[in-house]
Amino acid sequence: MASIKDVAKAAGVSTATVSRVLAKNAPIKPETRDRVLKAVADLNYRPNLIARSLRVQKSAKIGLVVSDIRNPFFTAIGRAVEDAAYQQGYSVLMCNTDEDPDKEELYLNLLYDENVAGVIFSPTHQFDIHSQTYNQKMPFVIIDRAIESNDVDMVLLDNVAAAYELTEHLISNGYKNLAGLFGDASTTGQERSRGFHKALKDHHLNPAAAHFISPRIQQGYETSMALLSQPNRPDAIFTSNSLLTAGAYKAVRDSKLKVSTDVAIVGFDDSTWGALVDPPVTVIEQPTEEIGRTATELLFQRIQEPSRSPKTVILKGSLIARGSSKGK
Repeated sequence: MASIKDVAKAAGVSTATVSRVLAKNAPIKPETRDRVLKAVADLNYRPNLIARSLRVQKSAKIGLVVSDIRNPFFTAIGRAVEDAAYQQGYSVLMCNTDEDPDKEELYLNLLYDENVAGVIFSPTHQFDIHSQTYNQKMPFVIIDRAIESNDVDMVLLDNVAAAYELTEHLISNGYKNLAGLFGDASTTGQERSRGFHKALKDHHLNPAAAHFISPRIQQGYETSMALLSQPNRPDAIFTSNSLLTAGAYKAVRDSKLKVSTDVAIVGFDDSTWGALVDPPVTVIEQPTEEIGRTATELLFQRIQEPSRSPKTVILKGSLIARGSSKGK
C-alpha cells in the first residue's frame, strides 16, 4: 500500500503539500495540484482517515440517528442526507433506535466515540437535550420532532397545518364520523392530533375516536379492526404515519368493507405501496428530500461556524388527493 511519502516523492513535493492538496484547505499552484493528484491516482493512494481524524480532531463522517428505519419516511430522509453529505466528501453512519431511549443513548455515545463531525437526529419522546451534553460534544441538527431547546438547529414540518388540511379534505368530501390514529412516540403525533381536532371543532364535529398508539403496522391494524367492529363505526380513519396507514388499510379490507365508499383512509407520507393499491391512498406528502438536504446543510454550517445562532426551519407538506377519500 502506497504511503503519503511515496506520493510526495513521485510528485516531487513535500508530504505537507500532499496533505494540503488532499485536504483542499490551502491555495496550491494548479500545476502542483495536478502532479500530486496524478501521483495519487498512479499509486492508488488511500489516505489514512483514522489518522487524519485524530490530527484534525474531526472525521469526514456524520451520524444519522432515526427512530425506525422501516418507516419509508426515514428511508427517504436517509437517502437525501447521504446524497448531500457525499457531495461534501463525507460518509454517513446510520443508526436505528426503535424508539428506545437506551438504544438512542448507546448510539449517540458510539457516534461521539467515532469522532463524527456532527449528527442529524430524530429523537425519541424521552430525549431531553437539557439533561444531556451531546450538543456540547458534537454539532447537532434535529429533524422531524421538535424538542424544547433554543440551542439546537431543527428542521420540522408544520404538522398542525398539514393535519388540519387533511382533515378538512375529508370533511369537504362528505365524511363526518372521523377517527384518528396518532403515534405515541414523539411530538409529531401530538401536533397532528391538534390539527385533526382543530378542523373538527371548526366544523362543529366530534371525533368518532382518537387513539395514541405505537406507530407500527400491527397496532394500526388492531386498533382499526376494533373501531370497524363497533355499531357506529367511523366513516373515515386519519393516520399520522405511513405504517399506521398500512395497518388501517388492511383492516378495512379484512373487514370486507370498501375503502372510500364505506371507510376513507388518509395519512402522512407518500409511500410506494400507497400509490399502487386500488384505490390509492390520499396523503400529506412530506418534502423528504428538502428535509434531508436542509438538515445536512445546517449541520455543515454548524461545523464551520460553531457559535452561529441556531435556526429552526419549518417546511410545508403537500396534499395528494387520491381515491381512498373521494367521497361516499
